[in-house]
Amino acid sequence: MTEKQQVTEESNSINEDVYQLRLFVTGATPNSSRAISNLKQVCETHLKGRYELEIIDVYQQPLIAESEQIIALPMLIKKLPFPERRLIGDMSNTDKLLRGLSITANT
Repeated sequence: MTEKQQVTEESNSINEDVYQLRLFVTGATPNSSRAISNLKQVCETHLKGRYELEIIDVYQQPLIAESEQIIALPMLIKKLPFPERRLIGDMSNTDKLLRGLSITANT
């Protein structure tokens, strides 16, 4: 195994272990607050210590929302592990959220 292959394999295993999530919301609306709360609960239950969550208010950071081509809110984007996924809504449907994040019950 070459050094480059080893580094790639190590970085791939690191990327698979850490979920990088971006949740786009609109201020402190009830729907946004529910999405934040529901997502944090699922992450703490199923991904404790293995996730990075960035919450982006589109009113405060419109350029990030524009660059991500946000079409509806709240929207969750799972950046890593691949494939990238986008989920819309208040994240209250736990089964749908777990499927969208590719998380099995024992992950």
